[in-house]
Amino acid sequence: MKKRYQSLKDIVYNHIAEEIQNGTLLPKHKINEVALSEKLEVSRTPVREALIQLASENLLEYFPRKGFIVKELDTNKKLDVFQVVGVLDALAASLSIAHITESDIDLMEKLVKKIDLSISQKNYSDYQKYQNQFHKVYIDKCKNDTLIDLLNSLQNSFVRQIYLSKDEEKLFAVLEQMNEQHKQIIHYFKKSDKENLEQLIKNEHWKISHIDMI
Repeated sequence: MKKRYQSLKDIVYNHIAEEIQNGTLLPKHKINEVALSEKLEVSRTPVREALIQLASENLLEYFPRKGFIVKELDTNKKLDVFQVVGVLDALAASLSIAHITESDIDLMEKLVKKIDLSISQKNYSDYQKYQNQFHKVYIDKCKNDTLIDLLNSLQNSFVRQIYLSKDEEKLFAVLEQMNEQHKQIIHYFKKSDKENLEQLIKNEHWKISHIDMI
């Protein structure tokens, strides 16, 4: 019973986190607990527990008598977090080099193709989903549970809408550049080039070049 209860909370958690990350839920949006419970066909208890966890991880903010609101982060805070993520993600990639398999490489290449398709279709939600999955391939192979937990927490808490703009041409041009870096990451994994892999992820891939779009 406990296992099932926990899984329901995770379903709610993942649903809200994804909607925040893909822009369906915007900053200052109030979470309707009743509507969410009905939509996901779960009781109010796992909904409330998921919301509490999301608030503890800075995705939501709780106000007495008002409820849970999608948290808005200022630009400087986002830049600080992206800098930390760049260092941790680079470390995870470096640690995972010894454990990456051919099937992992194949999966990353397939995800890059899906990202290319998402960009061509101007599907931002799919772009976010597949780019998250891309990084998760090697993060999960780093053999460091603490590092994995830290990156997952930062990913859920802050790394949402890495770039977002009403100017779609500009937005997807930037995302295309980022996917070219994904292809370069794969190249360095194939070569077991730890030095260039770390440099690319830490100093280029997570460096925010378009501050007006975050």
